[in-house]
Amino acid sequence: MKRARRRIADMLPRIDVVIEVLDARLPMSSANPILRELNRHKPCIKVLNKDDLADPEVTQEWVGYFEKEDGIRALPLEAKESLSVACLPKLCRNLAPRRGKPGRPLRTMVVGIPNVGKSTLINSLAGKRVARVGNRPALTTCPQQIDLHNHILLSDTPGLLWPRLDNRNGAYRLAVSGAIGDKAVDDADLALFAAGFMAVRYPEQVMRRYKFETMPGTAAEIIEEIGRRRGCLISGGHIDVQRTAGLFLRELRSGKLGRVSFERPEDMFVEENLEI
Repeated sequence: MKRARRRIADMLPRIDVVIEVLDARLPMSSANPILRELNRHKPCIKVLNKDDLADPEVTQEWVGYFEKEDGIRALPLEAKESLSVACLPKLCRNLAPRRGKPGRPLRTMVVGIPNVGKSTLINSLAGKRVARVGNRPALTTCPQQIDLHNHILLSDTPGLLWPRLDNRNGAYRLAVSGAIGDKAVDDADLALFAAGFMAVRYPEQVMRRYKFETMPGTAAEIIEEIGRRRGCLISGGHIDVQRTAGLFLRELRSGKLGRVSFERPEDMFVEENLEI
């Protein structure tokens, strides 16, 4: 990760527009605070990827939040859809109008933490597979430059995750989204966090998915009832908590519980003040 940071710092002076890929479900927790430190006021497009999984009303709140800052544009999209990303080059040109011409290519750089869809976005822009894609973090390990053949050069970078996760809730949100490798976290612990969140923000979606007539009172009871209804049992009729937790997290991440955003702009204000 230190090498990735040095690489980005070395490249930035030659870049016209930075494209930061975020998870639309958690735009602040999936943002890279190191990038803000390194960016030096360059124009930046905040790509809110996985828009199809996020709560559309909350996504629009995030667009307004980011675009209050000069030189920042926010663009919700689905990186796997070529039509969805088609407007991105035009937006880059708007932010760097003097570039993108013969002899003066517009130089962009795609950055983002692992598993937010950075490589998928690059492949959609290039119209072919030029970056490795998979549902695991940190597949991109070496930088590369791609010519989009429209006077735009795209530099890829390794996924960069900051070395410390000071905000405990932010770390949990990242893990629930799948950005942190499964071996580094405990599914049962994550599922309790996610169930508690869903009970407060999206109880109707939980009840609809698992056919609850009433909402269980605690996060642990939610997981237990899901396990009972899905047949995740062990000997003695007890609930297999780990199996149930894994099932719940997979369904939440894949959108089977509906479109969910794990944070709103006002949540960040509250958490920042709590930390202070």
